[in-house]
Amino acid sequence: MARKKQESQEGRLTRAEEQVMQAIWRIGKGFAGDIAAAVEEPKPAYRTVLTEIRILEQKGFVGHKDFNGSNQYFPLVSREEYSGTMLGTLIKNYFNASYTSLVSFFLKDKNISDDELAMLGNLIEEKRNSQAENKNKGKEERK
Repeated sequence: MARKKQESQEGRLTRAEEQVMQAIWRIGKGFAGDIAAAVEEPKPAYRTVLTEIRILEQKGFVGHKDFNGSNQYFPLVSREEYSGTMLGTLIKNYFNASYTSLVSFFLKDKNISDDELAMLGNLIEEKRNSQAENKNKGKEERK
């Protein structure tokens, strides 16, 4: 059966591409067999993994180094970079580009533990302190 052509947004991965990319991020670099072995269940066929790797190369997510005819693949885009892009798209499309709306959505989840709420409070306070320090540095440098 031929692979169904899926239109994807600029820089966005299909589920199959993301499954293979996750394996590449996990192992850092490896040959096709290494990547196929690292793909989580349900594992696609080996040839499907090869196809997805080729597509990831075409999209600029993966590069390779040739070792006597065998390609060793490695990520060109970090997991953090991709996650940030996807989160930005999610916030823009589903939360009116508002981080407050995103956080409010998660805070309404009744499964958030007291420990997690405390950790979120600490992260917010650290960010506030960091921004205050950066503002003070900027004022001092202008003097």
